[in-house]
Order: sequence, then C-alpha cells, then structure tokens
Amino acid sequence: MTLSKELLDILVCPKCKGEIHLNEKGDGLICEACQLMYRIEDDIPIMLIDEAIPLSSTKEEKD
Repeated sequence: MTLSKELLDILVCPKCKGEIHLNEKGDGLICEACQLMYRIEDDIPIMLIDEAIPLSSTKEEKD
C-alpha cells in the first residue's frame, strides 16, 4: 500500500513548509528546498526534522 494522492497533496516539509514529493523507490518524501528526505515506514511518513536524512547521504549510498 502506498500513500494516497490526497495525503501527498496536503503534506509539506515540516522545516520550510514547502512542497515535498515521493522519491523513486517510494520509501521517502523529498524536500528539494531543504535537501532532506523523510522516510516512510509501514506506509507512515516520519515527518520529524531530527529524523530526516540529508539528500547528500542518500546520493553517497547509491555510489
């Protein structure tokens, strides 16, 4: 099960209140402005700033 379109439409980045979008794998929500990814665990977005993963970390993992 994935996040509903309605939920994705109302969620915003808790840090900057900007737009977020689902990543390619579907396991995180990306804020381009803050360069952060908020994990999704068991179909629940973890929208805590302290739990966010910097995008630079996720790119290093791919390399």
